[in-house]
Amino acid sequence: MAFTPLLQDLLTALRCLPGVGPKSSQRMAFHLLDRDRDGAGRIVAALQAALDKVGLCARCRMFAEAELCMICGDARRDHGLVCVVETPADVVAIEESGSWRGRYFVLMGRLSPLDGIGPAELGIPLLEQQLVAGATRELILATSATVEGEATAGYLAGIARERGIRATRIAHGVPMGGELEYVDAGTLSHAIAARTHIATDQ
Repeated sequence: MAFTPLLQDLLTALRCLPGVGPKSSQRMAFHLLDRDRDGAGRIVAALQAALDKVGLCARCRMFAEAELCMICGDARRDHGLVCVVETPADVVAIEESGSWRGRYFVLMGRLSPLDGIGPAELGIPLLEQQLVAGATRELILATSATVEGEATAGYLAGIARERGIRATRIAHGVPMGGELEYVDAGTLSHAIAARTHIATDQ
C-alpha cells in the first residue's frame, strides 16, 4: 500500500531503530498518530533535547551532559581501575550488577578492519593518553566474547603490556558469542570478580 510522503518518511525514520521492521514501524506510527499525539510530542521534545545536550564524556566516552559523566566525576570511584566495554549499554549492565567501583572506557564498538573500524574510531588514542598519564593500575577488558571482541581485547592488552599496566579479561559466566548487555547481573558480578590475566605471545 502507498502511504502519504510524510507518513512514509515517519515509517522509514522509525526503521532506523534496532529490531524495528516494516510492521513494527507501522504499528508505532499508527499508534502515535491515532491514539497518542501528546506522547509523540514528548518523544520529539525529549529526542531533540538529547541530541542538543547529550555528548560523550571527555574521559571515558560514556554519554554525558557535562564534560565528565557522573561516574568519572565521582571521587569515590577507584580511578586506577579501568573497565573497557563496547557500548554504554554494557556500562549499565555492569553498574546494575553492583560489583564494580572503578571507572570505564567505552569504545562504542569493536575492532573490525573490514568495516573500516580501527583504533581511531574506537577512541583508543584517548585511552592510550590516559594510560601514559600513569594513574591506571589495571585495565579490565570486558569486550564481548565474539571474534571481534576477543581481537579488540588482545589489541588493548598489548597496549597495556607496553606500558607496564596489568591487563585482565573477564572470563567466567559470559558465554562465547554472547553480548554483554544481555547477561544477567549475577553472572556479570561473578565474571568481574573472577577476571583473569591475559597471556600474550611476547
